[in-house]
Amino acid sequence: MILIVDDLSENLLALRKTLEVHNLQVDTAQSGEEALKKILKQNYSLIILDVQMPGMDGFEVAEILAGSNRTKDIPVIFLSAVNKQKRFISKGYETGGVDYITKPVDPDLLILKVKTFLKLSEQKTELKNIRDILSKEVEIRKAAEENLEAKVEERTRELIKKNEELEFRNHELQQFSWVVSHDLKEPIRKIEMFIKMIKERYLTDDEKALDYVDRTVRAAQRMSKLITDLLDYSRLSSDVAPEQTDINAVVDEVVTDLDYLIEESKAIVIKKDLPKVTGVPSQLRQVFQNLLSNSLKFTKKDISPIIQISGEIIADKHIDAPEDANGEYCRITVKDNGIGFDEQYLDKIFIIFQSLNDRKKYEGTGIGLAIAKKIIEKHNGLISAKSTPGEGATFLIVLPL
Repeated sequence: MILIVDDLSENLLALRKTLEVHNLQVDTAQSGEEALKKILKQNYSLIILDVQMPGMDGFEVAEILAGSNRTKDIPVIFLSAVNKQKRFISKGYETGGVDYITKPVDPDLLILKVKTFLKLSEQKTELKNIRDILSKEVEIRKAAEENLEAKVEERTRELIKKNEELEFRNHELQQFSWVVSHDLKEPIRKIEMFIKMIKERYLTDDEKALDYVDRTVRAAQRMSKLITDLLDYSRLSSDVAPEQTDINAVVDEVVTDLDYLIEESKAIVIKKDLPKVTGVPSQLRQVFQNLLSNSLKFTKKDISPIIQISGEIIADKHIDAPEDANGEYCRITVKDNGIGFDEQYLDKIFIIFQSLNDRKKYEGTGIGLAIAKKIIEKHNGLISAKSTPGEGATFLIVLPL
């Protein structure tokens, strides 16, 4: 918006028409006092100001505008038909004017100058806005830098405190585990022992009673196994120093421990050469104990289990990574010919207490694979499986060498 200030109506009309022809928005005032009132209410991009006016002249108006932070940057073009001497022109620039045009006005020259000063005013406003934004950004960054060190120090203290609390709670949990191991298992052992004594001394001739007793003993054994598995799962949160571990030796130990079940089911265990990894032998032994136990448990009727265990060096940490003799990871495969499972339930089998099969037919606590997953993840590895119902299951373990 451009403000034209002149005490003569015919001058205002002529100037207004000249500017509006070029699609410029125009406002007018017929005195210095009226101009100042309008300037207080409206933002103007340019002021065309007549010098010679009754009351407050153009120089006085310009001096007032230059003294205000709000209006000092508005460009002012002076117009004068009388004051054409050099001293008046100089005074016009001294009071804050950007140009001094004498009447009669050349319309083309006026439009050229108006558009030039409007463009300069827009650029100046844009630069001011950018400067304000940059200034705020500098202030924000300065404040952030000043507070960063204090925040880091505060956060470090919080983390140290939380870590101490976790270590204390972990210690308490381990102590609790040992207490639970004794206090829960002892009554179950006594129940199992006394039930067996009753069976052997008083129920030898009562088949129905013997059936009930056998069920009770099996229930007590399942409870004891559940407690053991839960304690094993809780103990995995404690840190144990890793060491060089030969997976061949680990699997051999597991096969020896399961020799009774292997013989009973007439299973065939085929083990190929397996790699050495950095890990906790007792925990890795638990993984293969659970996997081989599952292969011996979930078998097809009248078909001897065949369990194949193999290993290979792979390129990277991915279940389906290609073989690479120079890789930094190994993939160990445990494959059987059992009942298998539907792969849509793959995630479910590694969740604690989850089981895809009838627990009356296949006994178990539903914790074994959850323990295996947690151990492998603590070793910075991966565990997954592939299977088709009725065609066996293949468990895949990826571990760093």
